[in-house]
Amino acid sequence: MQTQELIQQLRNSDLESWILVQRAYKEFAQDEDIMECGFNKMSGYVYIALENGISIASCFGNPVEYIVYQHEQDEEEFFETYKEAYKAIRSI
Repeated sequence: MQTQELIQQLRNSDLESWILVQRAYKEFAQDEDIMECGFNKMSGYVYIALENGISIASCFGNPVEYIVYQHEQDEEEFFETYKEAYKAIRSI
């Protein structure tokens, strides 16, 4: 999804979430490559999916969460800090 398209889809709290996600990326993961950015209309999450397997996400202006997808279990694991998510992804 192009950035312009993403921003046009967002409402007030979604824009706030997008800013929070961008700040977290800049602060903790700016050296990581971005796989995609998007907005999940079903969950309300605005996210940046990184090539290292971590997604930085927020919904409705809430604090950022770091998500690691466990392929074997087909489950997502949520973390409060990038450091916790990074440790989890390294142990997979």
